[in-house]
Amino acid sequence: MAVLLLAAVCCAAPISSAINAYVALKAAAPNDSGIADQGSAADIPPRMLSAYKGAVQQVARHVPKCRGMRWPILAGIAKVESNHAAGRTIAANGDIRPKIYGVPLNGSGAGGNTTVFPDTDGGRWDGTAQGERAVGPFQFLPSTWSNVGKDAGGDGSVDPHNADDAALGAAVYLCGSGRDLARRAQLKSAIFQYNRSKAYVANVLGFIDQYTAAAKGPGLTGVSGKVRTVLDAALSQRGVPYSWGGGNASGKTYGICCSPSGKSGATIKGFDCSGLTTYAFAQAGIRLPRTAAAQADVGRRIPAQLGTGALKPGDLVFYAYAPGRDATIYHVGIYTGNGHMINAPRPGAVVRLDAVSAMSGYAGGARLL
Repeated sequence: MAVLLLAAVCCAAPISSAINAYVALKAAAPNDSGIADQGSAADIPPRMLSAYKGAVQQVARHVPKCRGMRWPILAGIAKVESNHAAGRTIAANGDIRPKIYGVPLNGSGAGGNTTVFPDTDGGRWDGTAQGERAVGPFQFLPSTWSNVGKDAGGDGSVDPHNADDAALGAAVYLCGSGRDLARRAQLKSAIFQYNRSKAYVANVLGFIDQYTAAAKGPGLTGVSGKVRTVLDAALSQRGVPYSWGGGNASGKTYGICCSPSGKSGATIKGFDCSGLTTYAFAQAGIRLPRTAAAQADVGRRIPAQLGTGALKPGDLVFYAYAPGRDATIYHVGIYTGNGHMINAPRPGAVVRLDAVSAMSGYAGGARLL
């Protein structure tokens, strides 16, 4: 299998994303910002999220011994496979139109496929009797679908182009004969079965972890005063698009061109990482300089060597290409407690709650309150 590696930045961090070569789409391809959409469910259409959650509730009927299935697992797979059916219409009954088809698996090399897959469904699901192609938001091969497809909606149809049926089929497939997906090793094995690529497994696990972190919520118990003001201001912007150069003390703005990866914020009204922190702290009467590196000079520094356990809610959290050298700081978030931060990660993403460990190069923090 071929893996496509893509770079992206937020105030400028390189990351990577893998796309299953067997199921690479000609349309509705995954967002090229890779792990950009980590964390929040803001990038998941509500009807798709409903399908993921419904599949979790139903999977035990089909695989009674399965343990640990959670909606972020299904969301992580669907994010990579179809970007949650991006660009499609999802009907109330879960039908997705236009249907999602992968590239023909004829060994041509298109989309990275080099192996010929003979037709197994006569074109019933993949629209062609000339070989196979993956189908639906979870990109099943018709031959696989014939073994794991289930009727989630009770309408008598088992359709990989239906969000509910597809999500339940994916849950059944990942559960196997009765995996415990709460165990990391078994979760990895399930994802590897979905696509036999270590890079694919790492990519999907990243999304699963980040959706899981967001689902937990910030837990702001015991936080008051100006700290609460800052956190409430930042959290109120969840779902607002990332915009390179966007955001100021008054709120979201159109950004500028261009990020180091060539992404322009000029047509996007939103925040970049330091624009979000500038806005949030302004609501508590604190003026911050505009860039992440400059913000590290404000307040009392919390050295990276103390670990993230030294952070308190309301602290700025920094990331650097070379931790220990503040001039290389490329990113900033706001710590909310319990290992999480409110974050505007990179182009293509939205403001959301992330794990502090979601970004690389932890460079300590700063306490202004």
